[in-house]
Amino acid sequence: MRVYLGSDHAGFELKEHLAAHLKERGHEVVDVGPAVYDGADDYPPFVLRAARSVAADEEAMGVVIGGSGNGEQIAANKVVGVRAALAWSEETARLAREHNDANVLSIGGRMHPLEESTRFVDVFLTTPYGDDERHTRRLGMISRFERSGELPPLP
Repeated sequence: MRVYLGSDHAGFELKEHLAAHLKERGHEVVDVGPAVYDGADDYPPFVLRAARSVAADEEAMGVVIGGSGNGEQIAANKVVGVRAALAWSEETARLAREHNDANVLSIGGRMHPLEESTRFVDVFLTTPYGDDERHTRRLGMISRFERSGELPPLP
């Protein structure tokens, strides 16, 4: 699987670790940056490139990393076609795929030990979408809103 990675300085160490880990697991890793640690860099240039790449590549997934993962998730979700989820446990990483068909995982590099964050990514990348009717219906509502701006009807 092709996996796009993007981070800022706070996620740089984890991004570098994940790039090597995912390559060892046979994934095609596309690291959109940063290429070197810069304590003053900003996440949007890297995260938005990773997210845009995922949106343009239906066979790919993405992982974006910052200090908390919150800003990275927000930025990634601004890209049409991206469903980015913030993981703080293996369960949230699994549910992001199973229930939400997320295609980008956001992680807080300062929130979890390296090994734990690596497990989140492994779970995310190996969990298929559950394709349950209720989840598909909800994703359809979100996609229609994303395209048209039209709110779903109230029950």
